[in-house]
Amino acid sequence: MSVAHRMAEGALSFAHPEVVVRHGEPLASKTSIRVGGAAEIFACPRSVKGLVALLGWQRREQLALTILGGGANTLVGDQGVPGLTLKIPADLFSEDVESAAAQGRVTLGAGAAIARLVQLMKSHRWVGAEFLAGIPGTIGGALAMNAGTKMGECLSAVEAVEVATADGIGWLARAELDYGYRHLTLPAHGVVTRARFALPSGDREASQRAIDADLGYRKKTQPFHQPSFGSVFQNPPGDFAGRLIEGVGLKGHAIGLAQISPLHANWIVNLGGARAQDVVALIELAQQRVREESGIELKPEVKRVGVFR
Repeated sequence: MSVAHRMAEGALSFAHPEVVVRHGEPLASKTSIRVGGAAEIFACPRSVKGLVALLGWQRREQLALTILGGGANTLVGDQGVPGLTLKIPADLFSEDVESAAAQGRVTLGAGAAIARLVQLMKSHRWVGAEFLAGIPGTIGGALAMNAGTKMGECLSAVEAVEVATADGIGWLARAELDYGYRHLTLPAHGVVTRARFALPSGDREASQRAIDADLGYRKKTQPFHQPSFGSVFQNPPGDFAGRLIEGVGLKGHAIGLAQISPLHANWIVNLGGARAQDVVALIELAQQRVREESGIELKPEVKRVGVFR
């Protein structure tokens, strides 16, 4: 039986006292670039028990599973997202902070803002996660794409990650994780629920200077004031995606109401009312032009979910 038929017959209803479920939930406002359609089924668990039950139902019904974090690196198709779209709320888990003379440990839920980790690092005079300052989104999203900058990447500061599946929930040490530049591979249908960060004590003033210098440079060179993803493409080895895109004359180029930023060619911005298909067209155009000019295949950092045509 198709998803459409099961929806029509009510076979895809899920009820649990600790899970909020909505059908046809608009997603554009839940992403940083503000484009895309609706989720067929949108769910927010209010407890671990509810989350595991939801994942069990998703597995039994063989539904596609999409995890939505802060939406800072997600492009939703104009025709929406079939199956189950899951969002871990910011308040599902309480934070835990352990402070010692040489090192601190911070445990945060996947729905917590990345900015919270940076705040705690500053207030406890720890160092080691400066590269996450100014990156939008959630802890779960930062882990899923191993977010970072030229200064470092998220998993370098992680001690362990908690993952939920339909079979339960448990912790994985960093050594047990399969990760690399801008990716983290989880168990099938696994969902990050919490992460434990280990941050050493250090020169707080030098750490703040590094943050200020990096943020100052990025604010001058990146269009933070417009709806966008942040970086669209991974930097190829030994080069920069923005330089390559600018080199083929696409800086400032627009399709519909989506534009390759005149400020930074590795950013695509929504000028107001852009469609996902406009964004995809720009991504594919940049890939084509750079491939033809240099032979380099640009790899998107942006995660596409849903139906685009």
